[in-house]
Amino acid sequence: MQSSLKKSLYLGLAALSFAGVAAVSTTASAKSYATAGAYSTLKTDAATRNVEATGTNALYTKPGTVKGAKVVASKATMAKLASSKKSADYFRAYGVKTTNRGSVYYRVVSMDGKYRGYVYGGTSDATFAGGIKSANTTTDATAPSKTQAYYLAKPGTTNTLWTAPKYTQYKASKVINSTEALANDIFYVDQAATKTREGSLYYHVTDQTNTKISGWIYAGALQTTPSDSVLASKGVSITYIDQATGKTVKSGAIFTSTGATAGTALTDAQVTDINGQIKTAVPAGYSLTNEAVVSTSTKFGDTLTVTVKANAAAALKVSFNKMDATTNAATALDTTSALGSDGVTKVADAQNNFEKNYTEPEGTTPTSSDLTSALSTAKLDTLYVPTANGATTYNKYTLNTNLLPLTATFGNTSAAALYYTQATGTYQLSGSTMTEVK
Repeated sequence: MQSSLKKSLYLGLAALSFAGVAAVSTTASAKSYATAGAYSTLKTDAATRNVEATGTNALYTKPGTVKGAKVVASKATMAKLASSKKSADYFRAYGVKTTNRGSVYYRVVSMDGKYRGYVYGGTSDATFAGGIKSANTTTDATAPSKTQAYYLAKPGTTNTLWTAPKYTQYKASKVINSTEALANDIFYVDQAATKTREGSLYYHVTDQTNTKISGWIYAGALQTTPSDSVLASKGVSITYIDQATGKTVKSGAIFTSTGATAGTALTDAQVTDINGQIKTAVPAGYSLTNEAVVSTSTKFGDTLTVTVKANAAAALKVSFNKMDATTNAATALDTTSALGSDGVTKVADAQNNFEKNYTEPEGTTPTSSDLTSALSTAKLDTLYVPTANGATTYNKYTLNTNLLPLTATFGNTSAAALYYTQATGTYQLSGSTMTEVK
């Protein structure tokens, strides 16, 4: 019986020992979680809390080591956001929790609001570390002169003012969406900045019509002259119509005057001013049939048609000049006894023929191809000039087509200068052919 009791005690102790070992083993294998302290709101200036992911840590619904924390953005996703070229993928840090193990977790949200959660931030709540680091979402740029006036190219919801360049600050918003409130206004630039990731330039501007309106706008949305729609409202739009054909010669010409106000009638001084501008802008080769185009009954914003007539055909007078091959200095070329490119026609006759046949409406200008062709037809593309008075040998001069008088006008009493360069060798007329003297 004693032997049996000993055996029972032995088996009982063995069982207890096994159960104890099992209990210790189970406790050792259970996951150990951290606990997070109280949540604190970050109170420093918001712009100093712009951060970007480093890609070393994931984003969680809770501090990552706390029980129940779920992944919002994996480590791989945070790595993509870290290398992103979009300002939308920056973050704003706005809260913090510290675990009982001394790990700091920052509460962050992406600038576009897509991602929000906790990310490991090192072991101090005084600096950003671990999975995030401080970010400069913009860099300073050189602003244009403060005296340069600008207009919005496409005012309204597309190109409008923002409290900060979009996504460079959390919840950057539009200052104003109204097209009408911005269309006619002048703006001055007082700051400039470049979006760090995109590299796009933004200006901070103030509306001079209403100085309470100011904000940031993409630099490409500004222009130094009003848009056509703005000009038209404060100007007079003119369409020039050919009297003979009824076709439009020039359309959409807009003329403004000092003190113009949309919808108001022109003053006597403005009538004189704009009529003068309309006359000056008449298309080349045409003249007004009536020079009193606008009157005091005309209002700014009006669109008018104006009849013009083609000028009479006029010649393009020309003169002949030679260029020094070394200095490029030009002097008059004596063409008294000179011959044209065919070696037969006298230059004086060729010139008369050219000016008689090459005509366009008075006031128009020649084109390079037409002028070159006309000079060739008239035998003036090459000139043969006697080497001396009474000589039977000639120097050859070729037309410099790079120096054609394309700004000359038909009907101008001043001759348009043609320039020639002397070729090498001496030439002699043999029958009706110019041949180089060997």
